[in-house]
Amino acid sequence: MEQLFGTNGIRGIANEKLSASFASEIGMAIGTFAEGKRIVISTDGRTSNEMLKSAIVSGLLATGCEVVDIGIAPTPAVQFAVPELECRLGITVTASHNPPEFNGIKCAGCDGAELMREDEETIERIYYAKKFALAPWNKIGRLRKGSVMHTYIDRVCGFIDTKKTSETGLKVVLDCGNGATSLVTPYILKRLGCNVVTINAHIDGKFPGHPSEPTPENARQLIDAVRSLKADLGIIQDGDGDRTIFVDEKGNYVPGERSMAVIANFMTLGRRGGVVVTPINSSKCVEDVVTANSCRLEYTKVGSPSIIAKMKELGAVFGGEEAGGLVYPGFQYAKDGMMTAAKMVEILSITGKKMSELLSGIPEYHVHKARVSCPDEKKTAVLQLFRNEMESAGLKADMTDGLKLYFKGGWILVRPSGTEPIYRIYVETRNKKESERLAKDYIRRLEKIMSKCR
Repeated sequence: MEQLFGTNGIRGIANEKLSASFASEIGMAIGTFAEGKRIVISTDGRTSNEMLKSAIVSGLLATGCEVVDIGIAPTPAVQFAVPELECRLGITVTASHNPPEFNGIKCAGCDGAELMREDEETIERIYYAKKFALAPWNKIGRLRKGSVMHTYIDRVCGFIDTKKTSETGLKVVLDCGNGATSLVTPYILKRLGCNVVTINAHIDGKFPGHPSEPTPENARQLIDAVRSLKADLGIIQDGDGDRTIFVDEKGNYVPGERSMAVIANFMTLGRRGGVVVTPINSSKCVEDVVTANSCRLEYTKVGSPSIIAKMKELGAVFGGEEAGGLVYPGFQYAKDGMMTAAKMVEILSITGKKMSELLSGIPEYHVHKARVSCPDEKKTAVLQLFRNEMESAGLKADMTDGLKLYFKGGWILVRPSGTEPIYRIYVETRNKKESERLAKDYIRRLEKIMSKCR
């Protein structure tokens, strides 16, 4: 049985893997799993959004579900809507940061957190067995429109010291990347008293401003705007708003692991013994600031379901991943880019420091990230051969997720992507050139191994 759900939902190219017929049957499988209960659904702004949403809705209605359609919305707002509207599940039609030809289906449980792997497996079994619990003609589900945007914005602002942020009145440049956050983040920042300048803040599923992933290359417009406007902060978000990345007041791109460390430091101050959860690909700088505040860091597999499950288990005070997806358990168990933007504004306002000053207190490591194309069908064999090679060389491998090798002064992680046909490589050392050199070395090793897998 082929796995449909990856690290963050089902992903694929629209009208290829993600066809209307496939989406309709996935809708019936999800509706069968939900036993005909209420489900909230939304999309991001991709060109295939209505086609796929309509197909999923038809499958849900066929199984007797009541469906609440809240239109275009960031994923965190949909996750917020699940308990708010007393739903059994939430569905977002989104491919998050992927290119515009992609789309996806992401599910959240009754508390708004992404479904655990065992629930996704149940949906997959229903889909492959085609054992859909279709409702009789007089119990077919009904579709209605709904909205939670105003409530969501109110709740985010209620989690922030708006009195302090309004007194500060930071100048912020916001790049929404033509994504769904265009409908939310500008209004949150204005409520916080910020002087907001927006870029790419109209929804366009072709992402004309720049590709959706908030990388340094895609943040060039934002960097230039922050410098020319002498802004206090730059913010860039991905297509569905579960990621937020920052640019400091000097126009320097801030890697997600370093902004996570800034917020982790704030979230653990005075909370001795508290726990922060992050995946195995996170920088050691996060661990350093957490332990300096007499708190503890727990590592998990990559992916928010693993992070959130561990956060719930341990009663964590904060969690997140290096790509800019951070989780605030006092608000909701979801990666929330809008909350991250608001929280950073609050931290700058409360401390009275510049972003660069906050970053100067974070231990500096150099993380180099790379990727190697690898067909999905080769991923398992490649990883096994790579592990054998490393163990033959006398190196110990951490197999929590992919393969992580520790050495004096750093580490290397090689793991198969759960959403794309690639291997991701992360290298962290104290020296930038050394990190880059090691990454190139391990890319060559992987490519050599892949050439053996026919």
